[in-house]
Amino acid sequence: MKQRIIVGILVLAGIGLIAAYIARNTYWEETYVPAPLRGEAATNPFYAAQKFAEALGATTEWQRTLGTLPDDAVLVLSRWYWDAIETRRQTIERWVENGGRLVVDGSLIANKNTFARWSGVARERFDEESDEESTEQQRYEEEPLEEDQSILPMLRSSKGGLCTQLAAVDADGIERVDGKSLDVCTLDESSFLDTDRAVLWGYADDKGLQAVRVAVGRGTVTVMSMTPFDNRDLADVDHGKLFVEATNLRRGDHVIFLTEYEHTPLLVLMWLYGAPVIVLAALAIATFLWRGSVRFGPLAAPQEKARRSLAEQIRGTGQFTVRLGGGKALHAATVRALHEAASRRIARYAGLSDEQRIEAIAQVADIAPRALQEALAPGTPRRKGELAHAIVLLERTRRTLARGHTRS
Repeated sequence: MKQRIIVGILVLAGIGLIAAYIARNTYWEETYVPAPLRGEAATNPFYAAQKFAEALGATTEWQRTLGTLPDDAVLVLSRWYWDAIETRRQTIERWVENGGRLVVDGSLIANKNTFARWSGVARERFDEESDEESTEQQRYEEEPLEEDQSILPMLRSSKGGLCTQLAAVDADGIERVDGKSLDVCTLDESSFLDTDRAVLWGYADDKGLQAVRVAVGRGTVTVMSMTPFDNRDLADVDHGKLFVEATNLRRGDHVIFLTEYEHTPLLVLMWLYGAPVIVLAALAIATFLWRGSVRFGPLAAPQEKARRSLAEQIRGTGQFTVRLGGGKALHAATVRALHEAASRRIARYAGLSDEQRIEAIAQVADIAPRALQEALAPGTPRRKGELAHAIVLLERTRRTLARGHTRS
């Protein structure tokens, strides 16, 4: 009994030590994990921006291909290949010069000379950073945040990246005196913007311009070094305010979001633009395969094997004899049967001549002698219908003679 109590005490002590170790070496911390996008937001990268603009009184649409552009509209390009199609690029350029408002983010892929020559805004990249700047930036990113630094957590995006404060600039690209600024994320730290035109609107950091708007013809072009308008980024820090200022949004504006982020599958494009050709080709291939395929069995189902009746056997034999030799054998057999019946019915039938036999048979059977003579003629060429008529006449006459047994 004492031994069991000692073992129990040791087990409880071991459990207590394990629990104490876990309690001293672990801690609870809340971690926010973004939920996966659902519905239209999973396929439309600008779903949040569209809802935001519509809440401010604008109308929006999202396109994957360049369609008809209204004269007074706002076109937002993201993940767009500027030089991919020459006619498409020229269409956008003419539209802006006629009064359109173009906004491009940092994901624009364009030839530096082509876009910069037309818009007047060039993207410049740093060749290399000094070791001192790289070390300071690495120290800043790796340094843990203190609990009393309440403003620093606001400078982190929802994806965990650091954000940057940009200051507003005047027409010469110099920082304004009023101290107007925006906190933005997703900034490309390796580049800045440069322009020799008058700045209508812009923001810059210590490296240079990061967002700028210039006039092109009767329209405007706004270029940014960040991508702040995606579904997961629009709610970060001042991205909503940046969207309103970058698009110069006003109530009643029509905003068009254009992106090549996701391409329409090739099979879907083939069906959209060539459905009749696909259907006809599929039918032709199916017909060719069916014609050249190997059949597994006869074309018609085999008939059930059943025993023929005597009448069917006779009819089958008659049909065979009609097809063989033009029916001459069947006609000769019918003539012989008629003579045999007549010899039993008519007295001294064997001694009569052919004319007398025809007269005697016609008298007993009550038929026309001439018809009987034509039916008995063995060498007369007959067609299929005439042969059948002659055989029927001879068979009917034979049966008439066979009904009587006495010789007349």
